[in-house]
This record gives sequence, C-alpha cells and structure tokens, in this order.
Amino acid sequence: MSRDEDQQTQPILVASGLHKSYGSTPAVRGVDFSLARNSYVTVLGPSGCGKTTILRLIGGFETVTSGRIDLDGAPLLDVPASRRPINTVFQSYALFPHLTVAQNVAFGLAVKGIAQRVAGERVARALRLVRMDAMSDRRPRQLSGGQQQRVALARAIVNEPKVLLLDEPLSALDRKMRKDVQIEIRDLQKRLGLTFFHVTHDQEEAFALSDWIIVMNLGRIEQQGAPETIYRRPANAYVADFIGGSNLVAGSVIDVEGDVAVIDTRLGRFRSPCATGVGPARPASLCLKPEQVRLSDTGAGVVATVTHVVFQGAESIVEVAIGDLKLVLRTPDRDPPCPGASIGLAFDPQRAWIVDGVLA
Repeated sequence: MSRDEDQQTQPILVASGLHKSYGSTPAVRGVDFSLARNSYVTVLGPSGCGKTTILRLIGGFETVTSGRIDLDGAPLLDVPASRRPINTVFQSYALFPHLTVAQNVAFGLAVKGIAQRVAGERVARALRLVRMDAMSDRRPRQLSGGQQQRVALARAIVNEPKVLLLDEPLSALDRKMRKDVQIEIRDLQKRLGLTFFHVTHDQEEAFALSDWIIVMNLGRIEQQGAPETIYRRPANAYVADFIGGSNLVAGSVIDVEGDVAVIDTRLGRFRSPCATGVGPARPASLCLKPEQVRLSDTGAGVVATVTHVVFQGAESIVEVAIGDLKLVLRTPDRDPPCPGASIGLAFDPQRAWIVDGVLA
C-alpha cells in the first residue's frame, strides 16, 4: 500500500480519553472517537450532554483537561485555534452586517495575508459551491436565513480546512428551510470531499445528514455507529428512548443464547434479538418502534385503550394505555381509532429488540 493510499484509510482525527471539567464539574468524561476521512459525523444528544464542548475542544476554543486529539497523526492540542486547519460554522452565523457577501467570505483570507487575486478566485469558487455567487454584492440583512447559512458555509470552506465544525447550524431555520438546507449541506460535503463534524440535538437532522452518529449523555458516549445501526439496534434503554421515541417495556430476562434473549414483560414472554450486555438478573427492556406495533383484533394479542390520536397527514400517531403503561404507534390507516376505544395490538417479536437497562 502506498503512503497516499494508507493515509486515505486512516481517520483524519482521533480523540483519546478526552476529558473536560469546569472546576469540579465534568462536561466531557473520557470519550474516544475518530472521524473517518471525507465523512459526515454528527454528535447527537440533549442540551448539557457535552457535545458542543467537544466541538470547542477540537476547534481550540476550550482547553482539554486531559486526553489528546490528533489531526492527521499529529498532536493538535498545542496548536492555537487560529493555526488549526479547522473552521467552524456557528449557530448565529456571525456575519459582519456592514460587509457584502463577498467581503464576508474574503475576511479570513485577508487576515491571513492571502494575495488579493488568489483570494478573489477562492471567494468566487466558494460562492459558486454554495450557489450564492449571484448575491455576492448583497449585505446580510438582504438575505434570508437559509442564504445567510450558505454564506457562513462559504466563509468556512474558503479557508480550505481539513475538518469543518458545525455547531447546531440549522436551529434558527424554519422546518421547511431546514430540510432544504440539510440536502444542500450534505450535497456540499460530498462535492468538497471534506470531513464535517456536526453537533445537534435533532435526531431527524442527524439521520438525514450523517455517515456516522455519536450519541452522548451526561458527558459520555452511549453509542456510536452508522445511522441504521443506531436506529434499529440501540445499545441501551437511553439510546432506544432518545432515538426515534421507542416504546420501552421493562422486563426480566430469563435466558440468553448468543444474540437472542427471552424476556418476561407485562405484555407477555417474548424471544427477540438483543443488544450486547443483556443478561439474566439484569434490568432490561423490550424495545418496540412505533411503526412496529400494529392494530389487531381485540380477541387476539394485547388489548389497550386509545388515549390520544394525532393526525399527521400520511399517518396518525396513536397513543394507547395498558394500565399505567403508555405505548405509541404509527398507523397509515385513513380511519384511525377514536380516543376511548378498545383496540388490539400485535407485533413481530423477531423485529423487536431487547436492550440493557430500563428508563428511570
């Protein structure tokens, strides 16, 4: 294997044993992860989980308490933020209101002393990439939120970074615009062949954009993997609940054979695939995605009472109760059951998933 080929197979960034504390308060607790070259990686989690702190540690805006970050095999921590080949797109965009679009994009190049002719070519290319070249003379106040986001992206990529950090960049946009910009950002990442490191609390956004997702909670990584794995095979009860709003039914594991377990729950005894760590005498939950639960005859399966129905166009969200247990299902039925109705529920145990732990 040649040196160039070897470099392409190595991750561009590796974080090892990364800790960050503010006084006696830990924000990041010994996390390990790597970013594959030319990939789109998203850190996903609720407010206060440590995801933005990690972004700031990579960008050099915060100092690492312990651990290390290597970029292209070289230590990064002693490199000042201004000299790191990393750029950041912030939530607020932080555009200069008195400068034109082109001047905003060129600002960082001017600070670095890039020759005006070279800078002009790079600015023009960056604006073409984000499809804002026709608006180069406008000022930020004359742009929509989505257009300002594109300018912020152009200002970051014009510096030709090795890694682009995105700090909740779509949170200020309305739902429709957010979906449009998601497509544009993903397309841009593929065309540029850059590594994007995106921080968000929005699960839908993470699934739409990412090659790899890192799920965080309380400063720790709960699970990392491809979007399909995170969704279909959550590692534990926390991930199952946070991703996709799974129904979690607490139970007791009777037996485990390889990657299949038998669990007793208030819905009955089921034999289903299971996550690593599931075992007898440990708290566990049967994980059912809302789309896996279907309506059936009340004479068969589990009987429940409909508590709420929410119409969402192509489908309805139906919440049901079995005693004090609440379950949610999605149904494409054009005539969903009414609140107060008794209905039967059924699901395929082979499509269910048993996870370690229960919700507190």
